[in-house]
Amino acid sequence: MSLTETLPAPGLATSGAPSGLAQVLAGLRNRVWRGALALLLPLAVLTLWHAATLNGWVAQQILPAPTLVWSTLVELWDSGELWANLSISLSRVAWGFSAALIIGLALGVAMGLSKTAEAYLYPSFKAISEVPVLGWIPLLIMLVGIGEAMKILVIAKAAAVPITINTQQGIRNIPQAYLEVARVYRFNPRQLWLKVIFPSTLPSLFNGFRYGLTNAWLSLVTVELLASSEGIGYQMVWGRQLFQLDVVMACMVVIGVVGLAIDLLLQIIETRLLRWRRAAF
Repeated sequence: MSLTETLPAPGLATSGAPSGLAQVLAGLRNRVWRGALALLLPLAVLTLWHAATLNGWVAQQILPAPTLVWSTLVELWDSGELWANLSISLSRVAWGFSAALIIGLALGVAMGLSKTAEAYLYPSFKAISEVPVLGWIPLLIMLVGIGEAMKILVIAKAAAVPITINTQQGIRNIPQAYLEVARVYRFNPRQLWLKVIFPSTLPSLFNGFRYGLTNAWLSLVTVELLASSEGIGYQMVWGRQLFQLDVVMACMVVIGVVGLAIDLLLQIIETRLLRWRRAAF
């Protein structure tokens, strides 16, 4: 038997390795299966909710039917009222999270690179971070009033804590071997940041971003529930005051969906950037 007879024909996959199409189909099948599993609990809750309102287990004045909540959600959207309040809330999150990025990255980099800076800054940072968001609201109202500045400061404080911690830990966890290789190749500061520090800390940074944005969204709803005259949180308060629980639950659905969408968007961005990180090494 000749050598050419033992080799597979060009363009044909070997019996032990799946073809590219088979890999794509397997990946698609796994995604569909995971998506189906993720929908099981929401569908079960929705079914139980519908059964409770249909059979009168709970009064509809306390627990509106799913169909009523959906029709209210559509009505609020068509009237433009829901989008107006949601856009105000998203704007507050954007401003607060932007401030948190600047503060968190600056503190995290300083404490990650310098033991001296950590000795000066970390005790105060830890003490401030231990005070919950609700504890800062009365003081901030006295200092800056009840306007937009107070809301943005609350959001920035909530988001800056995980960003700072994850940035610091990401820098501290850079393998020493990477830094030694950078010294051997005589990297300048720009090369050191772009080729070593940033790619190495990227997973930790994105953990901080995701937790920070989640905290920002949660603190926004909290502060709007307590001290606001507009926004998605205020719309929930308005619905509760008028005892329109369908409005309250419609806003709850919007808050949950927006929070999930933000987290999924960050996951997609992180996946793409981690591909770049592997290429950078």
